[in-house]
Amino acid sequence: MLRSRREGDPVTDALRPMSKQRLYEQVLDRLRQYVAEGGLKAGDRLPPERDLAQRLGVSRASVKQAIVVLEVQGLVEARHGGGTYLVRDSLDVEPVERMVERRRRLPDVLEAREALETKLAELAAERRTDEDLAAMRGALAHMAEEIERDGHGVEGDRLFHAAVTAAAHSSLLAEFMRSIADQIAESRTESLRQPGRPSRSLGQHQAILDAIAARRPTQAAAAMRRHVRTVAKVRLLDWEPEEGQ
Repeated sequence: MLRSRREGDPVTDALRPMSKQRLYEQVLDRLRQYVAEGGLKAGDRLPPERDLAQRLGVSRASVKQAIVVLEVQGLVEARHGGGTYLVRDSLDVEPVERMVERRRRLPDVLEAREALETKLAELAAERRTDEDLAAMRGALAHMAEEIERDGHGVEGDRLFHAAVTAAAHSSLLAEFMRSIADQIAESRTESLRQPGRPSRSLGQHQAILDAIAARRPTQAAAAMRRHVRTVAKVRLLDWEPEEGQ
């Protein structure tokens, strides 16, 4: 009978088969190094894909896949016919394995958000107080300030959804929201780094607030549903990692 390890070897996972780094991940490493050593900043243009492929000695397919990963993470913007430009001052790339895991769980998180937050908005329109409305308005003002400073509005977004949850005055639903807070934060960041998304989300938040302030539960629920479905439209869900490229 075959044994899983050699006799006398310690019980360890350290000598498990090593995974081979994908070629496009090596391209990502080189691009990060290129940007750092070259002192490139937001708005600077990367070399064309063809030039990168020649200089790195890889196929254009590998370079293209690396650029797509950078786009998905909101680190570069590929302009049709105009090249690829940095969105940030560095390319702090998230490991591909982590992206794959987030892509796997994101649909479930978004499904839960739609179910819970739509009901929370409906209840908030029925039960909100003046203090609740003040908290929502303060959150939107905070988000607007973040966007004015070229931020994504992540904290203002968090504050707004927290204020809607509080305005529903449902301890059990609030507990459900707390139980998936980390996953919601992940989906929030993923959504708000989509081009043009922060200002669009701010406008959708205002529509939700207007319905809650007017005590219109059906309208508030519909506005929240539209918003969460917009949140669900992210590049990550369209991305397919290619093995061996």
